[in-house]
Amino acid sequence: MYRRSGHVALKHQASCSCAEKGGTTITGVLPPPRSPTPPSSPPPPQFSGAHGRPPTAARDQQPVGGHRQITPSLFLSRGNVASNRSLLLSKGITCVVNATIELPNFNWPHMEYVKVPLADMPHSPISLYFDSVADKIHSVGRKRGAVLVHCAAGVSRSASLCLAYLMKYHRVSLAEAHAWVKSRRPVIRPNGGFWRQLIEYERKLFGRNSVKMIQTPYGVIPDVYERDRRNLAPYWGL
Repeated sequence: MYRRSGHVALKHQASCSCAEKGGTTITGVLPPPRSPTPPSSPPPPQFSGAHGRPPTAARDQQPVGGHRQITPSLFLSRGNVASNRSLLLSKGITCVVNATIELPNFNWPHMEYVKVPLADMPHSPISLYFDSVADKIHSVGRKRGAVLVHCAAGVSRSASLCLAYLMKYHRVSLAEAHAWVKSRRPVIRPNGGFWRQLIEYERKLFGRNSVKMIQTPYGVIPDVYERDRRNLAPYWGL
């Protein structure tokens, strides 16, 4: 765990809309973030594992589809989950963050929508949305609501936004945030460009880094993948 540090200035604001009674949609922009004033001791994620620890390796073997609960107020999923209104209601989800350019919002009544229009490409500036999305998740949680963050596959864009939120409001390092989210949804794998932006964001928040990019025969990857890399072999068998 790191000590608190200064606020990271917001560079961009995600578009936001809310479907009200009768299907009317109100569009707007998330307000500029205030200096974060999270609870004095924000609770760490508390799911599944004994004594609040991440699940064991045996429990990590979960289906790659569907949704996973990351914190009491945050769910991570692939895109098709957002079309299931009954599921959203059963989980107490009141806000959907759609981190794609290819999928429309479903605009269910009484559901708030935040659009983060990004392609899953290394050059996409996802860091412009780290603060605004993290602030939104925190705000919804304080109102006893819950947020579903999704992209197309629930692997890269949405996972990156969840990692940024955990760093900012749960005050965990990037390595700790990744370990937790991966224990909940093993398929997550932000692209290399997103990792670089997360590493920069971690340094802005805490003044230090827990993850670094390293050169390997398979390209430049975050060092948290080093253990996985040891089990890889080129497909041509060399």
